[in-house]
Amino acid sequence: MNVAVLIGRFQPFHLGHASLLAKALAIAPKVILVLGSSFHARNAKNPFSWQERVAMIQASLTEAERARVHFVPVRDYYDDQRWSAAVQKKVEQAAGVGAVITLVGYEKDASSYYLNHFPQWQMETVAMTSAIDATDIRRAYFESENMDVTLSVLAPSIPLPVRQYLRTWSLLPDYATLVEEHRFIAKYKTAWAKAPYAPMFVTVDAVVRCAGHVLLIQRGGQPGKGQWAVPGGFLEQQERLLQSAIRELAEETQLGVLASSLEGALVEVKVFDHPGRSQRGRTITHAHYFDLALDSLPVAEAADDAALLRWVPIADLAHMEADFYEDHFHILDQFLHLSSDD
Repeated sequence: MNVAVLIGRFQPFHLGHASLLAKALAIAPKVILVLGSSFHARNAKNPFSWQERVAMIQASLTEAERARVHFVPVRDYYDDQRWSAAVQKKVEQAAGVGAVITLVGYEKDASSYYLNHFPQWQMETVAMTSAIDATDIRRAYFESENMDVTLSVLAPSIPLPVRQYLRTWSLLPDYATLVEEHRFIAKYKTAWAKAPYAPMFVTVDAVVRCAGHVLLIQRGGQPGKGQWAVPGGFLEQQERLLQSAIRELAEETQLGVLASSLEGALVEVKVFDHPGRSQRGRTITHAHYFDLALDSLPVAEAADDAALLRWVPIADLAHMEADFYEDHFHILDQFLHLSSDD
């Protein structure tokens, strides 16, 4: 069987996506849509769950088309090789043995580099007929003062069923939270807009393991208000990385462990530098993994910009994936091997 594949985040599904999907439906009896950025906490860049995106897309299709379109949600691994391997595995499982697979897409900008990760599949490149950008749609959506007017202005870019979906979704509590986050990010970027070069931020994070648990904080402010994270923050001008990680850990958790003991408990340091890991801009973090050789959990208390603190059993972390800030689940995954690629 011939199978066409379309990969995207579809945040939200717009008429540019619809044109690609129409092409895929024209060249193959079965179409697989890979939904990127799945299983993550909502944020202003990825506001809709993969199930909500499926609902938007299905509402835009005829009954006959819905029977031919299959959906494959895939998480962001912030690791291109691991991500492409997971996509290939899931697509080929959904396509079936012996399927001839054609990847459908267009070269939009640098973000389209992922199309080159699947040389084993045929490629069908579609010419761009419009300059519809989901970033612009989200900006208008989250900055709307009158949703009916906003969606009317966006009508040339978004299918009617999706506009109706967005109108209803704007009444949910998550919308107001993401409006707040969007405003924070916009203000943050404006503050750096006059810098002579695009800023790059350096941060540190502390993964602290003890007695089968990991120390987590719940963020008290934007971005990611209410989401779980490992303790961390920005590197200060006169600090070494390890010193900074221990300072941030102390400020956010008041952890009852001496700095010298933490230095002795350091197991590994890994750099996380994916360009898309933070909405605030290019942010490179150095995650420090500490393993405390203690039989009981030391005293800790939320402080600074941490709203809550918990020692979480490592066995529970995989079930919390959709509650983590940015790529912090994947930081934990790198050290603790929490997720499979199935």
